[in-house]
Amino acid sequence: MLQPQMQHSFDSIPETALAWHQAGEGAILATVVETWGSAPRPVGSQLAISGAGEIAGSVSGGCVEGAVVLEALEALEQGVPLMLEYGVSDDEAFAVGLACGGRIRVWLEPVGTVLPIAVLADLVAARAARKPVAYCVNPQTGTRHLIGAEGGYADQFRRDKSGFDGEVFVGIHNPPLRMAVVGAVHIAQPLLVMARLAGFDVGLIDPRPAFASEQRFPETTILSEWPDEALGQFGLDSRTAVVTLTHDPKLDDPAIMASLRSDVFYLGCLGSKRTHAKRVERLTDAGFNATEIARIHAPVGLNIGGQSPAEIAISIMAEVTQTLRQAE
Repeated sequence: MLQPQMQHSFDSIPETALAWHQAGEGAILATVVETWGSAPRPVGSQLAISGAGEIAGSVSGGCVEGAVVLEALEALEQGVPLMLEYGVSDDEAFAVGLACGGRIRVWLEPVGTVLPIAVLADLVAARAARKPVAYCVNPQTGTRHLIGAEGGYADQFRRDKSGFDGEVFVGIHNPPLRMAVVGAVHIAQPLLVMARLAGFDVGLIDPRPAFASEQRFPETTILSEWPDEALGQFGLDSRTAVVTLTHDPKLDDPAIMASLRSDVFYLGCLGSKRTHAKRVERLTDAGFNATEIARIHAPVGLNIGGQSPAEIAISIMAEVTQTLRQAE
C-alpha cells in the first residue's frame, strides 16, 4: 500500500513518545480521559512530553499545556502515573484557560516505567499497518492491553470515540484519515492543502503529466497510473475519502467504480446534476444498483454558493467533515 503524504501535527503522538524514549530522552504520554462542559479538545486527545520538555500534540488547545508539562516532568522523574483534573470551578477554569467552567481529566503515563515499551511499540506498529486498535487501561489497577477492532468496541471504533467502559479507559486509535483526489485541476490545489490542514494524509491521482506536475502540486504524493490502479496502490478503506474532479468519464468512472466496491466513507464527484444523471446511467449499465450509486455525493460539496476553486474546495471539505462526524 502506498504511503501518501502524512499529516503529523496531532496524529503521531504515540510514535513521537516512543521515538523520544528510544533516543534516551525519556517521554511521557498525556491523554484526555474525561471532559465536562466546554472542553476544547475531545476525549482521547494526546500530548507527548520529552524529558527535555519538548511537546507534541495537545490536550487542551494550549489552555493547560504548561501546567500539564510541569506535572508530567515530575511524574517522569518519579516514574509514576498521575491523574490530573483542571477546571473544577469557574475561577479555576479561568486560571488555566478553560472557558465557562469546562473541566478535563488528563492521565499521565511515563514511558517505560509505567507504560510498557512493548505495549507502546505494538500500538505504533498497529497504527503503521493501518489496523484499528484500542488501548485499554485501568488507571486504578494499572492493567493495560490492546484490542483490535475485531475484539470488541465496534461502536466506539465506528464513531471514533474514546472513553471509559466502567473503570477501563478505552483509547481508540483508528487509522489516519486519507483523501485521494482524482484530477489535478485548479480545485485540487486548495483542496489538498485544506485536507492536510484537517489531518488527512493526501494523494493526487492523474495520469496526465501536464496537469499533475510537482511544480503545480509541491510536496504532494502524485500517482500517475490510471485511477483505478492508482487507488489500488493508495488503498481504500473506511477511513478514506475519494474526490473525483476531472469531468472526464474515462478518468472519473474507473475511480468511482473502484470506490463503490470498497468501504470508503466518502465519495464525492464534481459535475452538474445533468452530468451526474449521465454518470448514474453509465454506472447502472455497469451493474451497480441504486443503493450503491446513492453513496455518491454529487454535485460534490455542500451548497454554499462557492464559485472560485478555493470556495468549492471549502464546500467539499465541509461535506467530507459532515459525513465523517455526523455519520449515523
